[in-house]
Amino acid sequence: MRRERVRDLLGKVADGSMPIESALASLSQEPAESLGFATIDHHRALRQGFPEVVYGAGKTTEQLVAIAQRIADRGDGVLVTRVPAESAAPLLEALPGSEWNAIARTVRVRATQPPATARGTMLVVTAGTSDLPVAEEAAVTADAMGCVAERLTDVGVAGIHRLLANGAVLERAAVIIVVAGMDGALASVVGGLVRVPVIAVPTSVGYGASFSGIAPLLTMLNSCAAGVTVVNIDNGFGAAVAAARILHGSRS
Repeated sequence: MRRERVRDLLGKVADGSMPIESALASLSQEPAESLGFATIDHHRALRQGFPEVVYGAGKTTEQLVAIAQRIADRGDGVLVTRVPAESAAPLLEALPGSEWNAIARTVRVRATQPPATARGTMLVVTAGTSDLPVAEEAAVTADAMGCVAERLTDVGVAGIHRLLANGAVLERAAVIIVVAGMDGALASVVGGLVRVPVIAVPTSVGYGASFSGIAPLLTMLNSCAAGVTVVNIDNGFGAAVAAARILHGSRS
């Protein structure tokens, strides 16, 4: 249960529009639920502001549907990432109103009560078109967590003028996620241009010597630009969660 819903319940009890027993019934749902193959943390939204996110890779379609349905039944919304192609249609059928992003490989059900809107804009900068799946995963996650996410696509260092021509876009962002494979140099360039937090995401895009993302990961970890932090290879979701916490934490 999201904090917004708990606050709404308490407000209704305070103003007399909801009986105490009705509020207790809503709050008494078990914090965890075992499905045998998974144990769902239903109170994660209350603790952290967003329900447990389902990682789709490695799970069967039946497992994904069962987990997602149980989370969605609470009304807090659900986000499934890395959805296998064969599981997309069954999830969409099982979850009324769900949204499929083929590039990001995500299925999302929006919450009945939207999350609090974060302050400031999150900008997702993509080095190349091949990095889009990871970048879109970050953007979808950001939107699900109540953040305004802008996109700046295909502005890698092979044509640095493309990035420099978008200085105004960089300047208005409150936090920036940089998604890049190959040499991963874009994160250092962006980090040297802006004063806001920069979260770098190395991708597994690149030829053999990129070692499936190890090369950009090491480049980003060794960035000479101050203030650049790095998440794991292809982890657009993790970058967006970190950025969302920065933006929500800045609320006055």
